[in-house]
Amino acid sequence: MPDITFEWFVALRYLRARRKEKVISVVTVISVIGVAAGVMALVIALAINNGFRATLQNGLLSAQAHVNLERKDTTEGISDWREMTEKMRRLPHVIAAAPVLYDPGIVVSGPQGISLIILKGVDLKSEREASDVLLHLKTGSAESLMKMRQDPSELPGLIMGTSAAEDAGATLNSIVTVINPQGTLTPFGPTTRTERFRLIGTFESGFYEFDAHWAFASLPDTQNLLSSGDVVNDIEIRTDDPSLAPQVAKEVELVAGHQYHATNWQDQNKKIFGALKMESEVMFVTIGLIEIVAALNILVALTMIVLTKYKDIAVLMSMGTRRAQIRRIFVMQGAAIGLTGTVIGLIVGYAACYIANRYQLIPLEASVYALSYVPFQPNALDCVWIAALAVSVSLLATIYPARNATRIAPVEVLRYE
Repeated sequence: MPDITFEWFVALRYLRARRKEKVISVVTVISVIGVAAGVMALVIALAINNGFRATLQNGLLSAQAHVNLERKDTTEGISDWREMTEKMRRLPHVIAAAPVLYDPGIVVSGPQGISLIILKGVDLKSEREASDVLLHLKTGSAESLMKMRQDPSELPGLIMGTSAAEDAGATLNSIVTVINPQGTLTPFGPTTRTERFRLIGTFESGFYEFDAHWAFASLPDTQNLLSSGDVVNDIEIRTDDPSLAPQVAKEVELVAGHQYHATNWQDQNKKIFGALKMESEVMFVTIGLIEIVAALNILVALTMIVLTKYKDIAVLMSMGTRRAQIRRIFVMQGAAIGLTGTVIGLIVGYAACYIANRYQLIPLEASVYALSYVPFQPNALDCVWIAALAVSVSLLATIYPARNATRIAPVEVLRYE
């Protein structure tokens, strides 16, 4: 313990340059700033990547199913959807299954209001179990989707995403026209089919693609508009653990039979998450260069200290200081620079992430990025390995100066003193 105290004392004293050695002090400060900048940049970059990944994943999983079951021949619907849905609900890890019927449509409101949508016919109770979108509407209520209309003149209900409703110029309780562009086939050719709906609610999932292009109606009303008969084209399945979706998808296919095909949310969004992973790796390599620059600054600072402290080192060695102690003195100097820069970088980086995320300081164009602001989500585990990396690089930079300091021959240095 006394040796370590002595070595720390000498190491810190050497870092505090005297008046004639101000350049060493400046280089030391630059080294600390370099380490701090690298650590801060890594924290912020990884927090942004984690934020995008987590926000997109949460938005996707709240709005879409974990597993989707469809017929391989997409021109045919699932006619035995009631029995098939019950089979899916009995599978391990499946907590909900919902039959749905969806198709592209056009919503028209007034002379100029128009919105291109994906109309999704649902059974409200099943849909709320399989998806979170209709659990908390921004405006209105979804309950009327469950009720059978007693009055034939009563219009069916429609729920739209907030952005889709704004594009169509539709407001709560307004009457809109939904057009099925594929229509029905007649002796005179295909004709479009239209139906009037009442906008009974709007939803905001936080994921722009859903808010701008999806609308919900009851399953019977959608079947009527699409003239599809009593069929659905998809059974949405929700699992108790989203990471098990690929495994559950295989079991779903085995139970459903060879005429069906199951996809999971990971495969459907593989490109998005693959791009985020590649971006994270590129950012790590790019920003890691800052740490290398900081390490070079540490090497320069310690080398300059060795050059200016030749006589002091020779005196210490002549008084009995061992070479291992001299080596540790310079290693401790590098560690002190690395630790100081790392602590500063972590504090500033995490504080910046918290403030930027709390106040949404960096807005985004939702129609382009699917999110309205840049999310920052720092990971506690990242803190550990970033700190370890920064300190390790700082220690590596001390190897040459520390070895160089132990090569000093006290007799040669002090011969003419």
